[in-house]
Amino acid sequence: MTLMQWFIFILIIQVIHGLGTWKLYIKAGRQAWEAFIPVYNGVVLMKIINRPVWWVILLFLPIVNMIMFPVVWVETARSFGKNKPLDTALAILTLGFYNYYLNYAANVTYIENRDLQPKSSSGDWVSSILFAIVAATIVHTYFIQPFTIPSSSLEKSLLVGDFLFVSKFHYGARIPMTTVGAPMVHDTIPGLKKKSYLFNDNFEERKTSLVNKLQLPYLRFPGFENIERNDIVVFNQPADTLLDMNDFQPDRNYYKPIDKKTNLVKRCVGIAGDSLEVRDGFVYINGKKNELPDRAHLQFSYLVQPKTNQFNPAYLKERYDITDGFGIINNNNTYYFSAISDEALSQFKNHPNVASITPNKKEKGVRDANIFPHDPNYDWNVDFFGPLYIPEEGKTIDINLDVLPLYKRVISEYEGNDVTVRGNQILINGEVATTYTFKQNYYWMMGDNRHNSIDARAWGFVPFDHVVGKPVFIWMSWDRSSPRWERFFTTVSGSGKATSFLIPFLILLAGYFGFKKWKERKAANS
Repeated sequence: MTLMQWFIFILIIQVIHGLGTWKLYIKAGRQAWEAFIPVYNGVVLMKIINRPVWWVILLFLPIVNMIMFPVVWVETARSFGKNKPLDTALAILTLGFYNYYLNYAANVTYIENRDLQPKSSSGDWVSSILFAIVAATIVHTYFIQPFTIPSSSLEKSLLVGDFLFVSKFHYGARIPMTTVGAPMVHDTIPGLKKKSYLFNDNFEERKTSLVNKLQLPYLRFPGFENIERNDIVVFNQPADTLLDMNDFQPDRNYYKPIDKKTNLVKRCVGIAGDSLEVRDGFVYINGKKNELPDRAHLQFSYLVQPKTNQFNPAYLKERYDITDGFGIINNNNTYYFSAISDEALSQFKNHPNVASITPNKKEKGVRDANIFPHDPNYDWNVDFFGPLYIPEEGKTIDINLDVLPLYKRVISEYEGNDVTVRGNQILINGEVATTYTFKQNYYWMMGDNRHNSIDARAWGFVPFDHVVGKPVFIWMSWDRSSPRWERFFTTVSGSGKATSFLIPFLILLAGYFGFKKWKERKAANS
């Protein structure tokens, strides 16, 4: 839906609410017209059901309102004496239309000073759990989201098994576009392995399906900083059309709404307006080699010829910090190491079992069909790529058949235009086009693990509307079967070796509970 369509939809909801409650408003000592005024009717209703006015804000927060609407329906019924479990069930199962029965058919009386406390311990538990979910959903959606590192693309900076807190407010919290879904889960309900949101993912029906009309347009709160070069960023994979990201050969492609595409974390090596090139595996920005922060460590793959013995993975991890997989690839006993950092390489080459180490890099001009823009006219690969201009909002470029493969997905998929080619002409929305002006900023996201990372080299640009947030804190780290204590409570960014704040945190926590206990004893003795 567009914003205007959503505005009309909200007005219709207000009329439906007014028609179903105006008599109840009168019985509560209010005026009938107050049931029809948008937002104000919510303020009045909160007074009628004796709940705080700030609940009205929760009714307009996507996802959160899916929890709050049933609560308000039930609270309205209870304010007019309908407290039985059957009344609660009818209020929820009829999607609030039970109020129409109370408004027009039932002989109800308003209970002005009703007891708001649950009548049983189970009711108290339900109330507590419900509002814990609401609070957690607000924090998860608009402030901080937990995230687990699933792959080694940023190994050495972020490790597989790191548990992060991702800030939504650094770059500005994105309002959920998918309005009907389970709270605090992404695209799949854990355990059930079912889609967690209401959306028709058939590509041909994406624009015509009625349930897809419930989607909100892209909206974002202002952030307090911009994405800077070399920031680590969590974002939705822009080309994700997989039902399951672990199954790269699904029965068909699935069209996903932006906020339900798979979350990934990479380093932003190029920002909007940059000219990016990869030479021999190294990124160059505007002709200058990109310098990574001191906590970052580039890794490349190598072919290793041993002298006699096999390599011990545990020993290589402990001695050289070689943590990614390796194995024999041919009958000559040659080993393929998927990722070794420069620091590890300088020591590993002196290993008594190493006969030779050869970088496993592609040659310039040898095309890899899996590399963006997936066009035979571009002989690019993971190690030699570009140069490529990264689109910037408001900037205009000349467009022709040569550059169209680079920006066609941007113009059509990300910016919502119809792009066709007729002979030597490019038509955008039916009009012949020789230039194009970009509507938003784009970014280039790559892994530090250059030969073991599926990143922008595979799918291209990441639009700003796909950005989720900025990882700021590692609260826990788990290495398969054991904790990495030195990584608990460490910052993601910063200079120098990361410092764990676990001990200071535990001291503060113990101090808090000790002070609380002392206050309780003091109060009991006074």
